[in-house]
Amino acid sequence: MPKLDSTRYTILFAAAVCIVCALLVSVSAVGLASRQEENARLYRQKNVLLAAGLVEPGVDLPAAEILRIFDANIDIGLIDLATGAKTEPAGIDPKSYDPRKVRNDPAMSRAAPPNNAGLLRLPNTGVVYYVKGAKGVEQVVLPIEGGGMWGMLSGFIALDRDGNTVRGLTFYEQKETPGLGSEISNPKWQALWRGRKAFDADFSPKLTVIKGIAGPPDKDPHRIDGLSGATITSNAVSKLVGFWFSDKGYGPYLKRFREGTAT
Repeated sequence: MPKLDSTRYTILFAAAVCIVCALLVSVSAVGLASRQEENARLYRQKNVLLAAGLVEPGVDLPAAEILRIFDANIDIGLIDLATGAKTEPAGIDPKSYDPRKVRNDPAMSRAAPPNNAGLLRLPNTGVVYYVKGAKGVEQVVLPIEGGGMWGMLSGFIALDRDGNTVRGLTFYEQKETPGLGSEISNPKWQALWRGRKAFDADFSPKLTVIKGIAGPPDKDPHRIDGLSGATITSNAVSKLVGFWFSDKGYGPYLKRFREGTAT
């Protein structure tokens, strides 16, 4: 046995500690993986409900209540993102499916068409959330994402049954500058989107975040107040929303939705 004050002992002891710690971290990561995945799914579901106006911003709800509200009000559908048609791919569970996780899988994604939203690849299969009401589907919630100033922005936008009127918006993942671009997560700014129109009369994408103050939705339906001191983030939101409402994104699906052939 080496002496306790020898260099050999110090190296052996440090190596043993590193190995034990690595094993503990690995075991913990494997053991917590399913819980982390469930928490991430629950977080997405809560943000779907926020976009749809089914829960209030800032209200802390227990997991069981979020699941209850979600299951009672939301149906999940899968679509072929290129055509907008309903699809049911084998091996995909709509409840746990996150399109962001398959972007780099060549078997489940494709190269994105030229765009200014910072998107390199798109999933072959998209997910949509139908908000149920007394007379059927009342609105649809769509995942949106794109490049921001410091990283990807991920959120949801809800449209009325007309496939045009915005019912709500939320961003649940962003790395924008605190106090400036990060204001895209502020419920007060997100509330400015309600009642705006995603498309013009010819159903061309029209929503944009301007520099300055926009008018009320009934008089200025396609513009939203800019974020003070955060022009890059404001432009990034305009670009990603424009992409997802175009024929490169949800355009084909929303045409079917408006015609009543999507569900």
